[in-house]
Amino acid sequence: MACLTSMIEPLRAANEISDTQTFTWTLISETGAPVDASAKVAFFPSVALSTAPEMDFVFLLSSPMGRFADPRHGNAALRAWARHGTIMGGISGGVFPLARAGLLDGHTCSVHWCYDAAFRDEFPQIAATDEVIMRDRRIYTASGSGAAFDLALLLIERELGPGIMTEVACWFQHPMVRAEGVRQRVPTVSANATDDMLPEAVAKAVAILAENIEEPLAMVEVADRVGISPRQLERHFKRATGKSPSLYYRGLRMAAARQLVMYSNRTMTDIALACGYANAASLNQYYRETYGLSPAEDRRKINMFRVRDNTSVPSL
Repeated sequence: MACLTSMIEPLRAANEISDTQTFTWTLISETGAPVDASAKVAFFPSVALSTAPEMDFVFLLSSPMGRFADPRHGNAALRAWARHGTIMGGISGGVFPLARAGLLDGHTCSVHWCYDAAFRDEFPQIAATDEVIMRDRRIYTASGSGAAFDLALLLIERELGPGIMTEVACWFQHPMVRAEGVRQRVPTVSANATDDMLPEAVAKAVAILAENIEEPLAMVEVADRVGISPRQLERHFKRATGKSPSLYYRGLRMAAARQLVMYSNRTMTDIALACGYANAASLNQYYRETYGLSPAEDRRKINMFRVRDNTSVPSL
């Protein structure tokens, strides 16, 4: 819901401020039926996918689990738009159906940090970035609702100039307009800071840890790569995050595991191996310590909320 309104409202305001109808928009669903946002607010599309008009831009908004009821027809419709010159885009979880349609192959896309592990697992061939916005030729992606607002501002600037764009941003008290090249702010495992607030040595170490989830590194090697001693690494981590490097590393691996539990249908053994554990029993132990329930229980709990006509929706 926030992603949709963050795209539309800046365009509406730009029309009003400029006294033009520069921007128009149409809500489309696969069948034309109303769609509930995750907040259980219904949106009423104007047309079905099969009767949608030509578009300059098409942006997909979806959860990571979002799939067409008729994938062959739905994906073909997206590819047809792309072939005819439409700029295709995905906002937040909307990059998943965009990728499933084959439209991200050979492109770099912005992926929200909370979907990163699941996206890279399902689409290892696609280049994903942590930049808030990525415009790669005729594919535009944004990592979340705030990024969607920024992307809308960039469209306004292109069509109506920087003056109107700035006024729209001020209208909504949007404090900073972010363009390409700005990285997402990601919460640390301790959750009382974001990664851009970490000291340089800790930030370097966290980046190294995040890149080595499947094949865990010894802290001696991490310290060596950062250029400090293991004892210094321990002190820096505890001062910055309140955790030892090893516990912080486990938190990163648990976060990756939970993404795969939530947004994939991989077995628990596969998830364990993907997150650096020798077997599902080890994953189960640490997952329960972190989240208070086992991965299998968490998946069942999540799937209770993924219902359509009283039928459980598979994880993928």
